[in-house]
Amino acid sequence: MAVELSTGTAEEQIAYFTMEVALDDALPTFSGGLGVLAGDVLRSAADLEAPFAAVSLLWREGYFHQLLDDSGHQIEEPVTWSPEDLLERLSVRVEVEVAGRRVQVGCYRYVIHGVTGGEVPVHFLDTDLEENAPEDRRITDRLYGGDAAHRLAQEAVLGLGGPAMLEALGIEPKVFHMNEGHSALLTLALLEADAGSEPGGAGFSEAAVAALGQRCVFTTHTPVAAGHDVFPVALVKEVLGDTRRAELEALGQLGSGVLNMTELGMSHSRYVNGVSLRHRAVAQALAPTHHVESVTNGVHLATWAAPVFSSLFDEHVPGWRSDNAVLRYVSGVSLEEIGDAHGRAKATLLAEVARRSGRRLDPAALTIGLARRATPYKQTALLFSDLDRLRAIASSVGPIQVLCAGKAHPADEPGKALIVTITQAAKTLGGDVEVLFLPDYSLALAKLLCSGTDLWLNTPIKPLEASGTSGMKAAVNGVPSLSTLDGWWIEGCIEGITGWAIGGLDNGDDAEALYRVLGEAVAPLYYGSPERYRAVMRYAISLNASFFHTERVVLEYERNAYRPAPGPRAVEPGRTIQQPRRP
Repeated sequence: MAVELSTGTAEEQIAYFTMEVALDDALPTFSGGLGVLAGDVLRSAADLEAPFAAVSLLWREGYFHQLLDDSGHQIEEPVTWSPEDLLERLSVRVEVEVAGRRVQVGCYRYVIHGVTGGEVPVHFLDTDLEENAPEDRRITDRLYGGDAAHRLAQEAVLGLGGPAMLEALGIEPKVFHMNEGHSALLTLALLEADAGSEPGGAGFSEAAVAALGQRCVFTTHTPVAAGHDVFPVALVKEVLGDTRRAELEALGQLGSGVLNMTELGMSHSRYVNGVSLRHRAVAQALAPTHHVESVTNGVHLATWAAPVFSSLFDEHVPGWRSDNAVLRYVSGVSLEEIGDAHGRAKATLLAEVARRSGRRLDPAALTIGLARRATPYKQTALLFSDLDRLRAIASSVGPIQVLCAGKAHPADEPGKALIVTITQAAKTLGGDVEVLFLPDYSLALAKLLCSGTDLWLNTPIKPLEASGTSGMKAAVNGVPSLSTLDGWWIEGCIEGITGWAIGGLDNGDDAEALYRVLGEAVAPLYYGSPERYRAVMRYAISLNASFFHTERVVLEYERNAYRPAPGPRAVEPGRTIQQPRRP
């Protein structure tokens, strides 16, 4: 049964395209940070009653369930779930040509309800239909699975089928926002629709291409060239057909012998942004022919605040859910109340750890959260690079316990090896430093870890962390960060006030800097001056959570991307990368 929603007029509508989106653990339509950010942006759009409509793909096998053997080797199992039980199935069908076959595309809908009554519909495209060939039914099977041909077929369904589905539903967006390059083929779909004919006509006029550029916005999250989807011309012809290959060639998109999806999206967007100030500079260097701006990521505060902190905010700063910036007034909440709320969040986390592992951890011990996607650039095993040094800190300053989580991509063998390294380090450390790796990282587990640990650790190789948002989730719960200076932390770190930096802006000996700051600043403050440590926790909320939220993100997009004056904008004065302030 189709339900019609009023989500803004055709003149106002924003279509948000994303390969993955995290809305609930019961909906395995995400793998990690990109999807979690998308979900948070859409929740804030609903809170703001912004006229959004989102498009993604329905992943029938999700990403994967993660199991670990005794040695820490990752075992992947498919996710089983029933979309019909959780989503509204629409009767609308559209067609997309893939590898010369007409593929039928169906749609499921999920509606996000905002705190003010706003609604944002999320449309999940699905090819697992009886009328499709077996190979086409599998297009929307598993997120980030399969070979390059399978990935391009998925991106064809998203980019070509998405605009067609919105049109079939009567949604006529003013702006199409591409969250990464996976959906960049929508630019081709829009040009073909404007041409008023099947692909392969006389070509696209300069006026049509210019008009397209005023309808699209592109956000890049990837700070390295190798992370962008690139498909060889022969594969483009095989999957998209020779007609669309010719169209892309005419648009100048195949000159290097490949189709670069990021380049395609950027080339036809009036606004392109990275996701932090540092990432803007990195993205600009990767795409020197495009003007790149920045919108630093945020998180949906009402989603990520633990119940005890939500209650605390309700008491002291009512209205924070619909006006996130008022969390700056948490600076007036007593440190005793901050400490009490954190103690209860920590007790909840440790109870869940005991339920999952049978291990009962010390509620008084400094508990570090280390939950990241397991991949080499994130250096998730850096804390365990010198076990004697870690033992010495725990022995001389006070007990340390570390809670780890995170999945490695099934094809990322070095990432999987990091999990084994952490597991073996835990065994070697024994009772000197308690280390647990909690498998199958999820939204629910992330919320517990971000609210119940005492310190959030992040150690990416600079400048490979485009933004990062886990530390922002920790901040709304009063958990300060200890992080290398990359991504959002360059903007969020006030040394010793909101947290601590590992090293400077340039790469150095991160392990040495990590042990030094942990052993000389963080642990001594935690054990020697609990009152001052709680002050850092309070600043994490009042200074960082009050700014690094998706309400601000949506409003920045509204002001700078969705309704700007035509033409490229200059970077705002003063928005430069600076060393964090130190007292």
